[in-house]
Amino acid sequence: MAATKLQALWNHPAGPKTIHFWAPTFKWGISIANVADFAKPPENLSYPQQIAVACTGVVWSRYSTVITPKNWNLFSVNVAMAGTGLYQLSRKIRHDYFSEKEAAVAEE
Repeated sequence: MAATKLQALWNHPAGPKTIHFWAPTFKWGISIANVADFAKPPENLSYPQQIAVACTGVVWSRYSTVITPKNWNLFSVNVAMAGTGLYQLSRKIRHDYFSEKEAAVAEE
C-alpha cells in the first residue's frame, strides 16, 4: 500500500523528478526567511525586496490554479510569500509614514 503511494508520487507529473516539484520547495526557503525577518526593525526592510516577494506571491498564486496538473505546493508557497511580503510592506509603510505623525502628536 505505502509502496504504491510512493510510486504514484514518484511518477506524478508534478512529482520529485520534475522542476515543478523542486521550484516551489526552494521557494519555501524565501518564505521562511521572510518570517524570520519579522524580528527585524522596519527601518532595515527593503521596499523593492518586499514588493518583489508580495507581487511574486500574488501572481503565481493565481497562475498555479490555472496550470495542469494542479500544483498545490506551488499555490501554498505563493500564498505564504504574498502574505509575508504584504505584512512586511505594511510594517515598513507604518514605520515610514505613520510613526512620525504619531510621534509629533505625542510631543504636543
